[in-house]
Amino acid sequence: MPDQSIQVKTVGIVSKPRSESAINLLPPLIAWLKQRDLMVLLDEQSATYVCSSDGLERKQVAQQSDLVVVLGGDGTLLSAARASIGHDVPLFAVNLGGLGFLTAIQVEDLYPQLELALRGALQTEQRLMLCAEIQRHGEIMDTFDGLNDLVLAKSEIARIIDLEVYLDGNFVCVYKADGLIIATPTGSTGYSLSAGGPIVLPTVHAFSITPICPHTLTNRPVIVPDSSVIEIGVREEGSTYMTIDGQVGKLLQSGDRVVCRKSQFCTRLIRPADLLFFDVLREKLKWGGR
Repeated sequence: MPDQSIQVKTVGIVSKPRSESAINLLPPLIAWLKQRDLMVLLDEQSATYVCSSDGLERKQVAQQSDLVVVLGGDGTLLSAARASIGHDVPLFAVNLGGLGFLTAIQVEDLYPQLELALRGALQTEQRLMLCAEIQRHGEIMDTFDGLNDLVLAKSEIARIIDLEVYLDGNFVCVYKADGLIIATPTGSTGYSLSAGGPIVLPTVHAFSITPICPHTLTNRPVIVPDSSVIEIGVREEGSTYMTIDGQVGKLLQSGDRVVCRKSQFCTRLIRPADLLFFDVLREKLKWGGR
């Protein structure tokens, strides 16, 4: 259903670094928005593209905007989603990247679709996010939220790591593998898919647990409810690195525990009304092709 609750007075813009397309697109986009009496806020990257000194941190852009236009690929959108945590601002993602699986708006459709979004005539999707805590000696050392996935991977060459996994306090197994991916439905078509994980529709309330190159071939991906608490124990010292959305992370120590659960926050994505999930699979992943 269209989201009539969107009432836009301020539009934020977040741009992909080193993007010639964003450099060309920004000036006319800013002019178009200002012609409609809208205030425009730029992140620091966007500000450099128009030679402005008024750039803001992405968190500030999200905090002060009623709608955020994301100019870039899926990586830029993931960064914008984390910057928007706690602000419940819808993201209007324009594909300037390569695959652009999450960035649904094509450049040629930017202005017609943005006009509809400003009128509240486009639907918004609430996307599940995950929250990961790093616990050390019983204390919470860091907390991260992400839209796509949590990845635990080896940080040294030619090493298999041992990861002890519990689900809601119950022992699952010890994965001997190159790593482990906990993916949201949104992230199921990313790294998890490349590692042999399942494709999960965005509306499904679940996480997928996918081992990366497991030593035991019977270790297959598992889908669990998003109400689950997934706890992972790290056995090796200094050989395991945790990343969120492939963009932020931390080197773990032996004895650390990573606790992953459903985040209290979600990401709101503005989507064209006629764009269906399997349309995207066919277009971007050549689903069903030969």
